[in-house]
Amino acid sequence: SNRRHHNLKRRSRKIDFLGSVIHFFFVLLFIRRMFSSWLIIRIMLGSLMLAGRCRVRGFSISSSTSKSTTCLQAVQRRGLEQRRDSATPTEGGMTLYLKAGPDGRSVGDCPFAHFVRLVLEEKGLKYELKPSTPDTKPQWLIDYYDGKMPALRHDKECYVESGVIADYLEFFFPEPSLKPNCQEDILEGFFPAVAQYLKTKEDADQEQLEKLQGRLQALNDHLQDKTFLDGDDFSLLDCRLLPQLYHLMTGMEGFKSGIPNLKEDYPHVQAYFDRGMSRPSFQATQYPKETILWGWGNARN
Repeated sequence: SNRRHHNLKRRSRKIDFLGSVIHFFFVLLFIRRMFSSWLIIRIMLGSLMLAGRCRVRGFSISSSTSKSTTCLQAVQRRGLEQRRDSATPTEGGMTLYLKAGPDGRSVGDCPFAHFVRLVLEEKGLKYELKPSTPDTKPQWLIDYYDGKMPALRHDKECYVESGVIADYLEFFFPEPSLKPNCQEDILEGFFPAVAQYLKTKEDADQEQLEKLQGRLQALNDHLQDKTFLDGDDFSLLDCRLLPQLYHLMTGMEGFKSGIPNLKEDYPHVQAYFDRGMSRPSFQATQYPKETILWGWGNARN
């Protein structure tokens, strides 16, 4: 009878384990049915990284965060498919944590945070800004998200990385739509080229200048018959690119004697940037050029 009881316990454990596995895959199937592929890839990669920890603390920002939970529960609560208050996120209760400026209180020079702010403004969503320094970041952001910014806290949930945040906003707040029809290939390698050029001292920047010129020429060719990157419609791609161009234009003036000259050499890029800067969303989120020069000046030292 003892052997029979032992076998029954082993079988029960196997059934419980199998049930957990089946439940996990049903969760994945549900998410796949609910989410477009361009969003689920980003979200699930983050969830799978969290699942690598054997036991973690809950990720909802509430009084219950001190309770331990299993890896499977962490993945479920981390994803967008479960919310405690409602099945679908609603407007309001948004706070954006982002890099602070030189005074520690104003908005800093992060182009990725600017990207998120443009999306929020274009969609007419209300949000609160929380510029933060390494010393003023909230402890939960450090504990659960490695202190990464920009970070969008929406009620009890939080999402980091600008691309993930933009996809989250586009999925749950689809009006007006900013989803592009074209691929993101046109922006591939652009900001790394900008960063390398602006960081490099003048006496050794020819190679970096040529890389940047190649990316600018590709953009110029793409924009020659377009109002925005996706044609006539303003999209997430524009929200991403315009802050990067703002950094480039400011950095060229401050550190590179205005080289390259966009107006003469890349007129379609210059005209595109002028159109983007005239949008109310950009005007509402634009920070001083001095803040950008402060940020790149630190990176150049």
